[in-house]
Amino acid sequence: MAPPAPAPPPPPAFTSTISEITPDLAARMSSSWREGCPVPLADLRYVTVTHHDFAGDAVQGELVVHADSADAMVAVFHALWDAGYPIRSLRLVDDFGGSDDASMAADNTSALNCRAVTGGTRWSEHAYGRAIDVNPVENPYVLGRHVAPPAGREFADRPDAPGVIHDDDVVVQAFASVGWEWGGDWSSPIDYQHFSATGR
Repeated sequence: MAPPAPAPPPPPAFTSTISEITPDLAARMSSSWREGCPVPLADLRYVTVTHHDFAGDAVQGELVVHADSADAMVAVFHALWDAGYPIRSLRLVDDFGGSDDASMAADNTSALNCRAVTGGTRWSEHAYGRAIDVNPVENPYVLGRHVAPPAGREFADRPDAPGVIHDDDVVVQAFASVGWEWGGDWSSPIDYQHFSATGR
């Protein structure tokens, strides 16, 4: 009699870490943070979280946020993990030379970036580590006929497709549970990818 087949391995579990910015990481972050940014490195935290990719595989992602937002982001990504929500890429914007356009074009979810608001001069909430852009292709920035990134145009009418964020869905609820607001609720521009602690 053949032995019973081995049990399948258990599904991967969600894991996370929160740590201070080390000198090596600070060197890596040279395109997203510099002297004169509104938050010192000591007040930022490096966070790793497990997420599902669009193939359903478990991937360890990374982001940098303000120290006062680190626990909240772990809670959010744990909820997204439990819900099976897919994230295409979760890497520091420094992997794209600090370019918001390049990060969006790669459908990369990112948080800290010491830059001005789109089309303005004041600091973006990303410069404070209190904002994140989620799946930018599926959730583009829309201002009139302008759509960013350009590949997001097919998602501007909000189809029911993987990664697309809809009003009051699991993604919006996960961020709302930690007090973060969604740019998809704005009237103009409408920033479907954007969540922030301040609502800006």
